[in-house]
Amino acid sequence: MDTRTGLPVVGMVGGGQLARMTHQAAIALGQSLRVLSEAPDDSAALVAADVRGGTHTDLSALREFAKGCDAVTFDHEHVPTGHIAALAAEGVKIYPGAEAIVFAQDKRRMRERLSELGAPVPRWRPVSTAGDIADFAAEVSAGGVAVAGGSRSGGWPVVAKAVRGGYDGRGVWMLADLAAAEELVATGVDLIVEERVPLRREIAALVARSPFGQVAAYPVVETVQRDGICVEVLAPAPELPEKLAVAAQQLAIDLAHALGVVGLLAVELFETADGIVVNELAMRPHNSGHWTIEGARTSQFEQHLRAVLDYPMGETSLTAPAVVMANVLGGAPGGMTLDERLHHLFAADPGVRVHLYGKQVRPGRKIGHVTVLGDDMTSVRARAVRAARWLEKGE
Repeated sequence: MDTRTGLPVVGMVGGGQLARMTHQAAIALGQSLRVLSEAPDDSAALVAADVRGGTHTDLSALREFAKGCDAVTFDHEHVPTGHIAALAAEGVKIYPGAEAIVFAQDKRRMRERLSELGAPVPRWRPVSTAGDIADFAAEVSAGGVAVAGGSRSGGWPVVAKAVRGGYDGRGVWMLADLAAAEELVATGVDLIVEERVPLRREIAALVARSPFGQVAAYPVVETVQRDGICVEVLAPAPELPEKLAVAAQQLAIDLAHALGVVGLLAVELFETADGIVVNELAMRPHNSGHWTIEGARTSQFEQHLRAVLDYPMGETSLTAPAVVMANVLGGAPGGMTLDERLHHLFAADPGVRVHLYGKQVRPGRKIGHVTVLGDDMTSVRARAVRAARWLEKGE
């Protein structure tokens, strides 16, 4: 507890925008958020009062950071599981635990565990050679049955993923043929391959779970991807059948329990003609939930704090019939400054809510997001897209 307030201290490993927005939620709850930041100009380090320097790979720095914290959590999934387990063994309340977060760190382990649980996943396989990838493509083409004689034609393209370290489109490759597979394998990255799912769209189910086992589920959203980056989130997912929405929420709840997640769990899904298929898992506040700051009764950031402190969960219903979040990407240098663009945006559409992350602007880098609320999804989406484009390009 913070002796000045008598309220909890939560430590968040990582100083990015997720920690920055978690800090906002902590302020309203009277809590003190301590941030472990690698650089003094990280997003959260620019605004939090209690910033400790250090890296998530340094166990001694993590130990020192955890002293005096009521709970420790993360704004990314890259802390070594051995470090997490060591801290937990020393009595640190650290969430999610090593036994859970490994399934967000390691795509092979994730696919293995989801398959064991009977969760809907694409056909997949660990691979080490281009021949392995070609064999998988042939089996996909043959409907999952191995082709006699080891034929290596058909089934392309396939999706290759780095077992560890990929995010925002990094570590994911669409392989069109054997030559592309050979080129990728030559880099030495540890891989799995998956079939290319015939998806209608991408959706996401976000839930939170406390150590007590209470869960709270948010409305299922549609996520719009471009070049591997989420550019828009529509809440609730338009025209999603209620039966499918309930199934997605129940799947996320079941996975949170089965994997022992404490905190936020984002389940990224493909909607197909036959139902839903799990794409990825994230065990932290997630881009698909940024809309909740204004668009839900309890933001994902407050919910994450409630969960790791074992508070009762907050209400998750929408505050408006239609909510759209659009990510703001860095634009090319020149022209109006970002502050000048803000002036013009607020004059043109005072209802747009803007969240900037304090990052240096680089082309294509996420530097913030906007959220728009209203009654009609089409008009709300148009306003959000227009606002994000204006902040990026000034046009």
